[in-house]
Amino acid sequence: MRKEYNKLVRDRIPEIIRKSGLECQAVTLSEIEYRQALRQKIIEEAQEVATANNTDLVIEIADLLEVVDALLKSYGISHNQVGLEQDKKRASKGDFENQTMLLWIEENNTK
Repeated sequence: MRKEYNKLVRDRIPEIIRKSGLECQAVTLSEIEYRQALRQKIIEEAQEVATANNTDLVIEIADLLEVVDALLKSYGISHNQVGLEQDKKRASKGDFENQTMLLWIEENNTK
């Protein structure tokens, strides 16, 4: 019975599948398709991080970071560029150290 996946996988996954005695088909994506697939993959990995138990959290974060690294490489973005953007955001809006959750905002109608 065939099961459809149509998702980006790590490079060695087809080889691993075949070595296990199963058949599979994989294709090489164009750069445009690859970038879109990476954007979908990052959502998949983020959801896995969100639902991971404490034991598996580090594994799921590693997978997420692998996709981030692939996105950076595909777009020619350096870790240094990302770090600079993080620094700017921290300077203007802060970080998450205070564990602050915004509960609500009320519009002030007295203009």
